[in-house]
Amino acid sequence: MSDATYTPPAVWTWNKESGGRFAAINRPIAGPTKEHVLPVGKHPMQLYSLGTPNGVKVTVMLEELLALGHSGAEYDAWLINIGAGDQFGSGFVDINPNSKIPALLDRSGPTPIRVFESGAILIHLAEKFGEFLPTEPAARAECLSWLMWQMGSAPFLGGGFGHFYAYAPIKIEYAIDRYAMEVKRQLDVLDRRLAESEYLGGADYTIADMAVWPWYGALVKGVVYEAGEFLQVAEYKNVIRWTDQIAERSAVKRGRMVNRAQGDPSSQLRERHDASDFDLRTQDKLDAGAAG
Repeated sequence: MSDATYTPPAVWTWNKESGGRFAAINRPIAGPTKEHVLPVGKHPMQLYSLGTPNGVKVTVMLEELLALGHSGAEYDAWLINIGAGDQFGSGFVDINPNSKIPALLDRSGPTPIRVFESGAILIHLAEKFGEFLPTEPAARAECLSWLMWQMGSAPFLGGGFGHFYAYAPIKIEYAIDRYAMEVKRQLDVLDRRLAESEYLGGADYTIADMAVWPWYGALVKGVVYEAGEFLQVAEYKNVIRWTDQIAERSAVKRGRMVNRAQGDPSSQLRERHDASDFDLRTQDKLDAGAAG
């Protein structure tokens, strides 16, 4: 390993970029780097996000609520380009001082409510509309336990395995082995749970499934980090069954398109301001209109 002789100094200082895909936006301090007022649309919910797994959790939830007829869940989804540092604009930092997507501004009441962290947004919406979060104490505890499992586990998948396997400027065997081992353990946890239960919280589909699916569902389908063969994801039959089942939901199909800025242009709805946008404003149609 090229860094085997590295000895940490007594005091760490930030004197160079860390390297890798996200080096240009990584820094050891918080706060805005530029003044930028966020746009505000006409709907009760204003979402500022990107179609990463954490962003997909919330757009799926909003689309599920709309599918059930909750008009109060209508939303404007504004694209936050994290590669360009949009998350460090003053308006975004006002909603999320941690400068991470997604961030939600609930403008349905007399005073807007900011909600940041994807798990907190899911709970806020579930409680607000009385959906996808059981009220019976044992079922609620199970659902929230799996939701918090995801919040605690995903950093090992994304910031740990994903970073060192796919994004780090050098390949470090120890780091890749360490996080591959942990990710496979997590997949085994899920597989064992889904062998005994249709969904993570029990018999019903909940916010726990919405939180875990964009990360671990994508992983077992070989979508994230191009690591399917490396991690032998086909072993986790119960996770694959659950993943495919959720992927067939109409609201999930819509939610995964919102704020998406990569892949097939027909799958990208970079901003969502009306239900008709899924038919009229996907990126392939906008590109065709611009070319014409």
